[in-house]
Amino acid sequence: MSVATAPGYPFGLEVDPAAPQNRLGILFRPILVIPQAIIVNILANLVQILVFFAWVVIIITGRLPSGFGSLILGVLHWEVRVWSYQFLLTGKYPPFAFGEDTSYPIRVTGQPQLERRNRLSVLFRIILVIPHVIVVAVLAIIAFVVLIIAWVAGIFAGRIPAFAHSYLAGFSRWYWRVGAYLYLLTDDYPPFSLN
Repeated sequence: MSVATAPGYPFGLEVDPAAPQNRLGILFRPILVIPQAIIVNILANLVQILVFFAWVVIIITGRLPSGFGSLILGVLHWEVRVWSYQFLLTGKYPPFAFGEDTSYPIRVTGQPQLERRNRLSVLFRIILVIPHVIVVAVLAIIAFVVLIIAWVAGIFAGRIPAFAHSYLAGFSRWYWRVGAYLYLLTDDYPPFSLN
């Protein structure tokens, strides 16, 4: 059974319940994630350039080209899997792949909004997202502390504590909803919620 997110919001994050993980995998997670993190960071930088072009196209035409939307969403799927692995939400190593993977324990839900875009909200997207950025920054500090606790507990118990899994999943949901909004995949303003 997975836990879905924010009913009614076009993008969500499904997170399977906490499961036992390999203790050595948890111990060496910061090292194991390096190859994936390098690739995803390069892709994320390229997507930021693509998002700028998408921003211009949406302001001019009022629509997001499907190729832009597909590429941005594909990278988002990959980023979420790497993030989730790094944040100890799963012990399953993420595949080196774009796009959706329904077998992976953490999944992005939603499709890019291609037509009938709100040009004004796209134009001022950076300003509109400021309240979320402030809240996410505070939540990220808490997430870092919870992650350290989860990492230490996981090394000894072979399982991430339920409170840590729940908080890190909620933080990830919030972060990625804001990410989908910033990546111009939707015009719906993200809810202020860990759910």
